[in-house]
Amino acid sequence: MMQEWIAVVDDDALCLTNARKLLNSRGMKVSCMRSGKDMLKFMEKNEPDLILLDIMMPEMDGFEALKRLREYEKNQDRLPTPVIFLTGDEDAETEKRGLSEGASDFIRKPFDREILVSRISNIVKNSRMLEDLAEEASTDKLTGFLNKSSGTEKISALCEKNTGALMVLDIDSFKLVNDLYGHDMGDRVLGAFADIVRRSIRENDIASRIGGDEFMLFLDGVVEISSIEALVNRLNVLLTAEAEKLMGEEFGIPLGISVGVVLVPEFGTDYSVLFQYADSSMYRVKQGGKHGYEVYSSQIEDTEDSDSDLGRELIRVTRLVEERGAGMGAMVLGQDAFSANYRLMIRFLKRFKSKACKLLFAIDAKCGETPLSDAVMCFEEILREHLRRTDIIFQSRQNRFFLLLPEMEQEAVEAAVGRVMAEWEQTEYSAYCEVRYIAETIDYNEQK
Repeated sequence: MMQEWIAVVDDDALCLTNARKLLNSRGMKVSCMRSGKDMLKFMEKNEPDLILLDIMMPEMDGFEALKRLREYEKNQDRLPTPVIFLTGDEDAETEKRGLSEGASDFIRKPFDREILVSRISNIVKNSRMLEDLAEEASTDKLTGFLNKSSGTEKISALCEKNTGALMVLDIDSFKLVNDLYGHDMGDRVLGAFADIVRRSIRENDIASRIGGDEFMLFLDGVVEISSIEALVNRLNVLLTAEAEKLMGEEFGIPLGISVGVVLVPEFGTDYSVLFQYADSSMYRVKQGGKHGYEVYSSQIEDTEDSDSDLGRELIRVTRLVEERGAGMGAMVLGQDAFSANYRLMIRFLKRFKSKACKLLFAIDAKCGETPLSDAVMCFEEILREHLRRTDIIFQSRQNRFFLLLPEMEQEAVEAAVGRVMAEWEQTEYSAYCEVRYIAETIDYNEQK
């Protein structure tokens, strides 16, 4: 069981000595102070479980000490420390005032030892239980970060009074982890990423999980672009390293992070506006190649200020329904999305008696020890760029791509494959990786 830590504040030295002996004999840690001023200074660097606070003290009485303590805790965003008032006063109004101003209990001197110890233990136990419940309600269970609601509340308050950097982070290609390796592996990757972030930021920085693979950070006091860049680079390198440990060196998924950043208070102190700036910057990173960051600038602000509210809403909703980072070419889909699109296209082809082609590409290393991940990423980009927007792609394995090319004649299929292979031969990866493929035509025009 965790040892209870009690702070005793009393100007009477004999009372302090007796309290220390009593509580030490019950296994409690005790810190003693002779004044309210000493207590406030002590609380700047310490967080005891409970304070026994004498009311009648010179210079600053217990009521004033409690008032200042609560103000300090509020400013530091600390939970209130339970306080038991100690007094020899028999006046009921004194007791009523103490409880109304936030004391947890009220004990008159000379106190009964067993009653004092029992009340201390009960209050500490209940306080810890409430702290655990509050932490559970505010924490994302998988990552240990603040959840969206608590993170928003905490970071919103920091934006109002602190200088720093608000960051929105999105893990690139994370959906492929779930599609290819399952949701358990996806959870392990998210947990590993959370550990990386935790090791890479400081104690006074705030981390929050705001969505499935989306996170938010507030770097307190950080305004140097070099520091932000160093952090983003570190997170990208360490995420790749952890993914290799979890899924093997040839896991073949271009994991990384795209990050949008806005400096506070350079662009204001309103969290909702700042988040929108950082979020839009993050999307631009994803659309521009991923695995990087953008710091929101005044030039971007001027451009966005000219947009209408309705126009911004159209952009926001479009982003919600589009695949993130999707270009103008073919779409790479996860298994569920690919299956739904595949069935829809087949029904269309049957109804209008049309043709399609199924393709399966395989990327294999010519040397068994050659890593495939970069080559696979490169080949995926070639497929995206050199096929049509109506074509759909599914990465069925680490080094396999299954494609459906609707309404395409054999000659057109050969031309499309030729473009892909010609582009592949121009890459550095073609020297040590081989691409093979097989094609099958579907012709519903010939079926009765």
